Amino acid sequence: MTLGLLMAGHSDPFVHADLASFAEELGFTDVWMADERFYREVYSLLTVIAMRTKRINIGPCVTDPFSRHAALTAMAIYTLDDISKGRAILGFGAGVSGFAEMGTPRPKPVRALRESIELIRALATGEEVSYAGEVVKFDAGKLGFKPGRTRLPVWLAGNGPQVQQLGAKIADAIIMEACGNAIEAKSFAARVRESAAAAGRKPEEVHLVARLNVSLSDNAADAYDALSLRSARTLASGRTHFDTLEAQGLAVPAPVREKVAHVAYKEGAPPYEAIRADITNEMIEAISLVGTPAQIKKQLAALFEAGIGGVILSALPAKGLTVQQTLERFVRECWQPALQQAKG
Repeated sequence: MTLGLLMAGHSDPFVHADLASFAEELGFTDVWMADERFYREVYSLLTVIAMRTKRINIGPCVTDPFSRHAALTAMAIYTLDDISKGRAILGFGAGVSGFAEMGTPRPKPVRALRESIELIRALATGEEVSYAGEVVKFDAGKLGFKPGRTRLPVWLAGNGPQVQQLGAKIADAIIMEACGNAIEAKSFAARVRESAAAAGRKPEEVHLVARLNVSLSDNAADAYDALSLRSARTLASGRTHFDTLEAQGLAVPAPVREKVAHVAYKEGAPPYEAIRADITNEMIEAISLVGTPAQIKKQLAALFEAGIGGVILSALPAKGLTVQQTLERFVRECWQPALQQAKG
C-alpha cells in the first residue's frame, strides 16, 4: 500500500518542503506537488522538497502533454530524479488549468498522453531520438545528459475509461480522482484488470490509487463542513467522470449543476457556494475521506477490499485542527488500523 501527500503551490516553497519532511517522518511513501497554473513552479518546488527529504518518492501530480513538450518534461523529471537520487515519479494526466488563459490547444488527449510517455521513455537512453506521432513530434534530438535511471515510474491520472485503459497498458499506476466510494472503486478496478489482461499484463502490475481530499474530526459535522465547498466543485463542474454515482443517487441533480454551469476552472471553488447547501454528506463521503477517525478507517477498509492499493491525500483541516494534526491523526487513527485490518 502506498500513501501520498498532494500539495498545491500556494505557500512559501520552504513551507511545502517542511510539510513533505513531516509526511516522510509519519511514514508517507510519496509526496506530490500539483502542476497547476499559475501557482509556484512545480519542478522548482519539487527540487526544494528533494533537498529536504531522504526517502520519500516525489513527483508532479500531475503534469500534462500540452503545457510543456514531452522533451521538456523529460529534461525536468530526469533532472529531478538525479537530484533526489532516484526518487522521482512522473505523474501524468490530460490537464486543464491555464489552457484557456494561454490559448493552449488540447488535441486528442489520450493519444497525446501515450505519445508523450513513449518519447519521455525513449529519451532516457541518452541517445538521439526521432519521434513522429499524431500529436507529439521530435526530430533527431537527445538529452544533453544521461539520466541515472532509464525507467522511471509513470503514474497516469484519469477518471475516464479511455485514459484508464491506456494506463492499464503502459503505466505503472493509475490515479483516479475523488474515488472514495467502494462501488465506484470496484468499477475502476474491474476496468483496469480487464484492460491489463487484454494488453498481456498481469493486473497486479498496475497499482490503483485513489486521489482524495481528507478531513477528520471527533465532531463529524466539522469534517463535512471543511469539505463541502470543494466537494460541490468536484461534483458539479462536470470535469470529473464517475461510473456509478448517479445510479447510487450520489450525483448532483441537473438543475443544481445548471446554476454553476458558467463557472470557469480558473475561478476555483468560491462560486460553488451557490450550491453548497445542495451537497449532502453522502455525496461528500463518495468522493472524500471524511468524518470521525472511525468512519474514515471504515472507508479505507472498503476501498482496500475493492482493489485500491494506494491513496494520495490533500488535507483540508476541520475546525480546530492544523494540516499537521490532520495528517498525524489520519496515519495513527485511520491508515495504520485499516492496514492492519487488511492484512488480517
